[in-house]
Amino acid sequence: MENLPTTCSFNGVDGNDFLTMLIVFVVFLAAQLLINRFKGKHAMNNNTKNIGIIILLIVAIAVAVTVKQSKHAQKTDVAPAKAAAVLQLPRLVDLGADKCIPCKMMAPILDDLKTNYIGRLDVEFIDVWKNSDAGKQYGVRVIPTQIFFSKDGKELFRHEGFFSKEDILAKWKELGIELAAGTP
Repeated sequence: MENLPTTCSFNGVDGNDFLTMLIVFVVFLAAQLLINRFKGKHAMNNNTKNIGIIILLIVAIAVAVTVKQSKHAQKTDVAPAKAAAVLQLPRLVDLGADKCIPCKMMAPILDDLKTNYIGRLDVEFIDVWKNSDAGKQYGVRVIPTQIFFSKDGKELFRHEGFFSKEDILAKWKELGIELAAGTP
């Protein structure tokens, strides 16, 4: 286990950056069409038709991506915070990815905490490679990142890299929150 990495990189892709590049590209193509028109090419030739089709396809893809991202962000960003607020439990949020080696090592620990501390601790995993907006929202620099929240939602502690179950439980205790395994 000594040779395994303890963190992975996280480079979130901002949907707004993609849309900005797309808009610049569409404006460039539209300018080219206008230039061709003013050069005396009033009749639509095959190139102009092809460019028009490409523009329409790009706009359709951009709209679909934007709608998908906004629906995904609504599902993942709102529900966990609302659930934790209703239950008023301390919360552990692990931000990682399904394909990151240290994150895979964290998965059984998180499952164990979810099972053995039900009703005492809210445990949540967010895949930031699938939902980069969440990574940005939580200010993630590397994965996995574990964030410890109090019952009222205040961030108490943040750890980057692999974190053992024993270390997690010790940190909760150090933060003044006793978690007894079993049923509440």
